[in-house]
Amino acid sequence: MRVTMLLADAAQAINGKLYILGGGWSIIGPDPVPSAIAIKIEVPWDEANKRHKLKLELVDEDGRPVTVPTPTGEKPVQLEGDFEVGRPPGLKPGTPLDMAMALNVGPFPLKADSRLIWRLSIDGHTQDDWQLAFTTRQAQHSSPSG
Repeated sequence: MRVTMLLADAAQAINGKLYILGGGWSIIGPDPVPSAIAIKIEVPWDEANKRHKLKLELVDEDGRPVTVPTPTGEKPVQLEGDFEVGRPPGLKPGTPLDMAMALNVGPFPLKADSRLIWRLSIDGHTQDDWQLAFTTRQAQHSSPSG
């Protein structure tokens, strides 16, 4: 499968197309802000009409899961789901099929001055270009007034 991913402020997937607002950044924060991951997956003909498992996880630069506080304790930031792309009638055999997906993520605290990576896997497999790396800005220190 071929995957294209883009970080954005917000995104929508409607009728197989991606609508992206504020896309293409790689530096954020340090304050929590909403963000989105726009994903286009090119599914090969022979992988259509099959269910696939998708996992998107946020890891630090060492590959360790990033966790956030929840009511039930610290949890890793990850999204999981299944997808299946069907072949429309009359499509020429061998034609790859596109699937557009937009994942909007609410604001959550991220460690300032760090490098983070959204890592995608499909059916337990990943590739180097199925990752989106970004950096969080340093926290602003206010000086005491005097």
